[in-house]
Amino acid sequence: MTENTYIGSSLDALLEEDGTLDEINLIAIKRVIAWQIQTAMVEKNITKTAMAEKMKTSRSSVDRLLSPDNHSVTLETIDKAARVVGKKIRFELVDAV
Repeated sequence: MTENTYIGSSLDALLEEDGTLDEINLIAIKRVIAWQIQTAMVEKNITKTAMAEKMKTSRSSVDRLLSPDNHSVTLETIDKAARVVGKKIRFELVDAV
């Protein structure tokens, strides 16, 4: 019987050992941002077409922004979207643990 070396370990520790923690954290952040913008759009009754017009961009750009699986969205696009829905973005650098 092989011993399970992960008993009591956190998922973060496993992902760190696997070398995928940073990538997974970035994916999670993008998904949260997409969800927050989409939620704000629903609350303000803003369609994707109207969002694109207010952002001065294309509807396909808004689709990319709202897609939880598309990670090639610029900070400028996120900032424009946030302003349209009455929000601000805040990024910060924190010490690596």
